Amino acid sequence: MAGHSKFKNIMHRKGAQDKKRSSMFSKLSREITVAAKMGMPDPDMNPRLRLAVNAAKAQSMPKDNIQRAIDKAIGGDTENYEEIRYEGYGPGGVAIIVEALTDNRNRTATNVRTAFSKNGGNLGASGAVSHGFDRMGLITYPASAGDADLVFEAALEAGADDVSSNDDEHEIWTAMDALHEVARALEAKLGPAEGAKLAWKPQTTVEVDESNAATLMKLVDTLEEDDDVQTVWGNYEVSDEVMEKLG
Repeated sequence: MAGHSKFKNIMHRKGAQDKKRSSMFSKLSREITVAAKMGMPDPDMNPRLRLAVNAAKAQSMPKDNIQRAIDKAIGGDTENYEEIRYEGYGPGGVAIIVEALTDNRNRTATNVRTAFSKNGGNLGASGAVSHGFDRMGLITYPASAGDADLVFEAALEAGADDVSSNDDEHEIWTAMDALHEVARALEAKLGPAEGAKLAWKPQTTVEVDESNAATLMKLVDTLEEDDDVQTVWGNYEVSDEVMEKLG
């Protein structure tokens, strides 16, 4: 399991699918509202909104929910969300980046700091770990989108930088400013992506042993369960054998 947000892995591990689904819809709605408020409320005219809507559709979010999130931005009665990044260290010295959309900076900071301190980690200053990551675009497709060769060829033609495929999904990495363009080109070939967003790609990864993996997963779970947290990125690798032992 690589070090970034994957709802299905968390859902499988904890079995709390309904709760996770509700939380995921809430986070997707917040991103749609913020994207619509920052630009045009039309996905065709607003690349960030288009990606947010496509990500919501890929998770089977009802059309009414998507439209309601856009309408909140149009109505102007939405909370004033701000984007905040937190950086810190988890068990085993793992580097972690937390991205949040919040209407209460103090509440979010307290929750994130508490999550780190209670689960073998500590929150660092801004810039503490991000120098070890590259800011890139990440587009994900389920394995069912096609075999590795097909997706690799499509990604290459679309202008992607790197592709990684496994039994669950395809990860397509792009330059930060090419995300929208590559995502649109891939959509024409492979259909709507499961997810497309700016991401933090670690320059090197840390293999986490069994003694630290359980605490690390609890830290990631706790962070992702917070309503204000949108994504959690890390430079960790947890082997399949260790994940199976964790259940």
